Amino acid sequence: MPLTPPAPAFRHILLPTDGSDLSDRAADTALALARSMGARLTALHVVPPYAPPLPDMGVGFTYAMTEDEYERAVNNQAGEMLARVAERAAESGVDCDTRIVTDSAPWNAIVGEARKGGCDAVVMASHGRRGLAALVLGSETQKVLTHSDVPVLVTR
Repeated sequence: MPLTPPAPAFRHILLPTDGSDLSDRAADTALALARSMGARLTALHVVPPYAPPLPDMGVGFTYAMTEDEYERAVNNQAGEMLARVAERAAESGVDCDTRIVTDSAPWNAIVGEARKGGCDAVVMASHGRRGLAALVLGSETQKVLTHSDVPVLVTR
């Protein structure tokens, strides 16, 4: 009879979230996996860096958000997203930390946080873009799969 290797026992799972329904479903998967393995969870949201307004080019914009206003707005929005995950984790009995990271390349922040946090798995959603949208926008999930040192579970 062939020997079956033991299933991996994950201890720290990274859950990148963008607040979408797909990310919520990835959270369901991550929470179930964490609960079944006694693992802890880190929920991560990546925000783009502030882009200063361009000079008026006749397009009629009269107000541009300051950097401080931008930081407050994105951190409030990210905080609300992450609080929902943390609340669900608490209800599930899963230890959960939250992180907000600023990076223009979300995949880079995800891979970096997995390494820095000592995560041994990543659970994330794929939006499943195809064709030109995938070519133009790229796939953050594909980039995480390519660069991650740990297993990545992709949900849809």
